[in-house]
Amino acid sequence: MSHKIRVGLIYGGRSGEHEVSLQTALAVVKAFDFAKYEVHPYYITKSGEWRQGPQLTGPVESAELLTFEQERGLGAAAALQPIFAAGSVVQGEAGSAAAPLDVVFPLLHGTFGEDGTIQGLLEMAGIAYVGAGVLASAAGMDKVIMKKIFAQEGLPQCAFRHFTRAQWEKDHVFFLMETEIAIGYPCFVKPANLGSSVGVSKARNRDELIAAIETAFRFDRKVIVEEFVEARELEVAVLGNDDPKASVVGEIVSSNEFYDYKAKYVDGKSSMIIPAELPGETADHLRELAVRAFLAIDGAGLSRVDFFMRKSDGQIFINEINTMPGFTPFSMYPLLWSESGKPYRELLDDLIGLALERHASRQKLQYTFDLG
Repeated sequence: MSHKIRVGLIYGGRSGEHEVSLQTALAVVKAFDFAKYEVHPYYITKSGEWRQGPQLTGPVESAELLTFEQERGLGAAAALQPIFAAGSVVQGEAGSAAAPLDVVFPLLHGTFGEDGTIQGLLEMAGIAYVGAGVLASAAGMDKVIMKKIFAQEGLPQCAFRHFTRAQWEKDHVFFLMETEIAIGYPCFVKPANLGSSVGVSKARNRDELIAAIETAFRFDRKVIVEEFVEARELEVAVLGNDDPKASVVGEIVSSNEFYDYKAKYVDGKSSMIIPAELPGETADHLRELAVRAFLAIDGAGLSRVDFFMRKSDGQIFINEINTMPGFTPFSMYPLLWSESGKPYRELLDDLIGLALERHASRQKLQYTFDLG
C-alpha cells in the first residue's frame, strides 16, 4: 500500500484479564513504526463501555494514557459506528468520515476478546484482523472443546473431567466421586473459559476440591478438573496461517507452587529459560506438536502452545493453546521469537501482514448462490 497502513487497536475489555490487555496495548503502541502505521485506539472499560481515543501519532508512556478517562463512555454500537459504517471508516475531524481502516488488532485477552466474539463482529463487518478466526478462538478459549479436538488429533494429554454448574448443583456427589476415582489428588481445577490462570486452584483433598470448584464457577458456567503431573512447563510460539512456523522452546520456572496469575503478573519472581535446555530431538518434537495443535483448531496469525514434560520419565503432554498470548516485550511469545531471530517490531509487521493475507484470501470466497 502506498499510504500508511491504518490499524485499529481494540483493548481492555470486560474480562478478568483486563489489566493484561492494557499492558499488551501499551507495549504494542510503543513498538509500532509510526512512519508505517496510522494507529487508532479503542478502549473497552471493565463495565463494557467503549471509548474511542484520538489517533496516536507516537508512543505513550503509561497504560493510563490509553484509557481516555475524559472521554464519554459509549455503547458498543455507537463506538463501533465510525469503524463499520460506510465500508469501515475511522472518524475524521468534526465527525466526518475518514479513510477506511486496513486492519484491526484485537489486543483482548480472555472473555469477549479471545473467545470468538470480537472476531465474529469483525468478520460480519468484513474487516481484516490479526489472529485466529471465530472457530479457532472459541475452541482455543474453551479448554474442554480444545482438549476434545486435541484428543481427535491424537495429541497426548493429562486425564481430565468436566461439568457445568447445572450438573454440579444437580448431583455434586457424583461428580466428586467421579473426579476422585478418575483424577485423584492432587488435581487442578479451572474455569473452562478463561486465561492467565485466573480462577485456577490446586486441590489436595475433598474440602479443597469443593472450594476450588466453587471458585472456578465464579468465572465460568463450566469447570474442568485436570490430573496433576510433576513436570517441567514448556512453551512454543507459532506464527503463520496455512503454513505456520514454530519458535524455539522456552521453559517457565514458577515462583509459586504452580504458574498462577500472581506468578505470571504480580511478584515478578518467575523465570523464563529461552531456549529450554532440551535434547535437539525433544525440542523438534515439541515444535512439531505445537504446529499440529495450531492446525487442529484451524489457527491463524499467532498462538502459544503450552506443554508439560513429566520429570519422572520425560513423557510430554500438551496442556493448552493460547490464541492471543501475552504480547509485551517481556512475555514468552515475543521472547521466543526474538530468540528465534525475529525482533518485536518485525513480529508486529508479520502479524499485520498475515492478517491482510488471510482477509484477502477470504474475500475470494463466494457467499451467494444464484439459482437462475
